[in-house]
Amino acid sequence: ILAEWQSEGVLFRACNERVEWRPERTSGTRSVNQILLITISGEDQAGVTAGLTALLMEYSVNILDIGQAVIHAALSLGLLVELPEGCASEEVEQAVRAFALRRDLRVVTSIVSHQSYSQWVEAQGQPRYIITLLSRKITSDQLARVTRVIARHELNIDGINRLSGRIPLGKLPALSKACLEFSARGTLRDPAAFRGDLLEVASAMEMDLAFQQDNMYRRNRRLVVFDMDSTLIEAEVIDELAKLAGVGEQVSAITERAMRGEIDFSESFRTRVALLRGLDESALQSVAQRLKITEGAEHLISTLRTLGYKTAILSGGFTYFAGFLQARLGIDYVFANELDIADGKVTGNIRGTIVDGARKAELLRQLADEQGIDLQQVIAVGDGANDLPMLSIAGLGIAFRAKPLVQKSAEQSISTLGLDAILYLLGFSDKYQGRA
Repeated sequence: ILAEWQSEGVLFRACNERVEWRPERTSGTRSVNQILLITISGEDQAGVTAGLTALLMEYSVNILDIGQAVIHAALSLGLLVELPEGCASEEVEQAVRAFALRRDLRVVTSIVSHQSYSQWVEAQGQPRYIITLLSRKITSDQLARVTRVIARHELNIDGINRLSGRIPLGKLPALSKACLEFSARGTLRDPAAFRGDLLEVASAMEMDLAFQQDNMYRRNRRLVVFDMDSTLIEAEVIDELAKLAGVGEQVSAITERAMRGEIDFSESFRTRVALLRGLDESALQSVAQRLKITEGAEHLISTLRTLGYKTAILSGGFTYFAGFLQARLGIDYVFANELDIADGKVTGNIRGTIVDGARKAELLRQLADEQGIDLQQVIAVGDGANDLPMLSIAGLGIAFRAKPLVQKSAEQSISTLGLDAILYLLGFSDKYQGRA
């Protein structure tokens, strides 16, 4: 009988042990197959994804999209599938429900219209953005305000991932870290306004919010350059030396104005160094021995080194202390000011060109050229107004615990967590850092 029907131009197709016969299409366009959305949830258990996909294999479906997440042993699994021509959706849905029932899982299925699917496919051409939330802990209030800003600017959240490790109940451990990464899509009409709204929310909620376009450079940075004073170390070295020279208050006042951008850095630097005249050389070693490394700096730099990044110090401070940090942290390059010393005493002068803001930017370009990389592959980190030139030309410029002027001017700002929060901005979760 089958041979006779085939000779008359009839085809047959199997769908889960059921045979359907239908006339062969000899002309015209191919019929459009049904699209089925399957969502399964419940207690996480081994073999759910394997079992479900094996079941769907029997129907020869195409997987258009799949996503899976587990939160505290609660599974959420979604599949968007295209059914083969002639395969009834009712039969597939019934089989999926039976599978879920056997495993005590909940299942929801629905047919997706081709118009809806086409609109979804077309949306993949829209720009994508990453919003990173950094805090000591994450509250519902923080999430409500952040997602409200995202929605107000007509971006759609595609996914939310926790990059930080699991937080224990009760009192937070010292220097706890919490990080969520939002992946959003859409046309951002006013990026400056969006960034301003995020900064306003961050300031009000004791958190940091970083905003980046999700492009090929995000995970392909190769060089990280750091300011030293108040960035890699929790001090302004020249202020510490001034205290030993008996001119602490005078120098600190000038330093503060320079970091806020109120006075020219080079001019103020020469003035401050001149006040150190006569200081014994042994004071430098005394200050170096009690320098406090900034939270997260050692972990950040050791991780970057493992990942193959190059690191550099571009400092308006002194080579003596930059060299000390280079040896301790394993920094690749150091550029700073050389303090002139004669007969064991500070002369109050500087040897060579002062490393000011313009010089830092010049050195950053030089290092990028030497490494054969694009400026987009460079990260610059600093806290003062003299760091703004290098922050502005780097692919990722980060103001770290910075002065208000620098926070507003820099592309990104971190004030809540330590330096190793930079790894979150690169998309690295704690589990890839050996911390979760």
